Amino acid sequence: MHQQGGCLCGNIRYVIDAEPIDAGFCHCSLCQRASGAPAVAWMTLPYTGFSYTEGKVATYPSSEHYQREFCPRCGTQLAFRAQTEPQFIDITLCSLDDNTAMEPGYHIWCASKAPWLHLNDDLPQYPDAGPDSY
Repeated sequence: MHQQGGCLCGNIRYVIDAEPIDAGFCHCSLCQRASGAPAVAWMTLPYTGFSYTEGKVATYPSSEHYQREFCPRCGTQLAFRAQTEPQFIDITLCSLDDNTAMEPGYHIWCASKAPWLHLNDDLPQYPDAGPDSY
């Protein structure tokens, strides 16, 4: 897969040259707070297949072992990395130039799902990180 993406203001650009591992909706309270949305759609891929091509991202340690990467100018959340799994990176699906390239296949952290959000798809729903967590 060759994809490009970036932030809302164009300050940060990235390229993906790897096949994604999977994609899903995260309903955890940290993603909710970081995005201001009830869920975030993420794509997981090998870190070696991802690189920033323009701009310098800001990072925020959202918990003890995880950091979020975002544009320091417009605030667009772009990536999520687990320090315990440095070989992987999660990219926000809607920061891709072509966000139709991959569709989410599951919902995780549904135990934290906003109670007023009604999921009307047939995707698997997991109360935690799901069966394929790293």
